[in-house]
Amino acid sequence: MSTSQAAQLYETHIKPLPAKEQLELLALIAQALATEGMAPAAKPRHSLLELDGLGKEIWEGIDAQEYVNALRDEWDERPT
Repeated sequence: MSTSQAAQLYETHIKPLPAKEQLELLALIAQALATEGMAPAAKPRHSLLELDGLGKEIWEGIDAQEYVNALRDEWDERPT
């Protein structure tokens, strides 16, 4: 339906209706569109494995055990 046809349909059939009936019609149209799959498509699912290797350049040249030991030393020094 082109815009002019929709406008003509509105002017002829919908505009003369009382506001309550117009709202009821609007609710019916919204419900029909939602159930017909007119809602936005769902986002594609992702796998946790897509994150593999992300940010690895940040850790280049850092020894993992030394890093953990430094963190543990900080924990001991924190006030409780």
